[in-house]
Amino acid sequence: MRLTRGRKVDLLRKIPLFSECSRAELDAVARVTDELALPEGRVLMKQGARGRELVVLVEGDVAIVRNGKQIAVRGGGDFLGELALVTGRPRTATATATTDLRVLVLDGLGFDRLLWDVPTIGLKIMRAVAERLPPEN
Repeated sequence: MRLTRGRKVDLLRKIPLFSECSRAELDAVARVTDELALPEGRVLMKQGARGRELVVLVEGDVAIVRNGKQIAVRGGGDFLGELALVTGRPRTATATATTDLRVLVLDGLGFDRLLWDVPTIGLKIMRAVAERLPPEN
C-alpha cells in the first residue's frame, strides 16, 4: 500500500535535516520524494561513492558496513544519506538491504527543485547540516 502524503510528512519530520520545517515545507518535501520497493540484497549506498540522495526507510532493515565491518543496522523510520545529499561528500559507509524494503527517496534534482520552490527551507536545512557535520582533523 502506498503512503499518503500525511504519512510521508510524519516520516520526514523525524529526520534532523527537516526537523525545523513547517508543515507546509514538509508537505513540499513529501511531494518531491519517491516511494520505492527494493529487494533484499540491494546496495543502496557504497562507501566512497558520491551520493546525491536521501533515503528514508519505511519498512525493512539495512546493514551499514564501514571498511568491511558492520557498524549498525537501520530499520523503519531511520534515514541515510542526508549529508551526501547536501554536501556532495563521498559516502562514509555501504548500506545493503538485509530484507525487502520500502523506502522514500529524495534525489538531488528533487532537492534542488525544493530549494528553488520553497526558499524558506534552505536556511533551516543548512543549519541542520552544519550541526551534523563531523569536525575535520
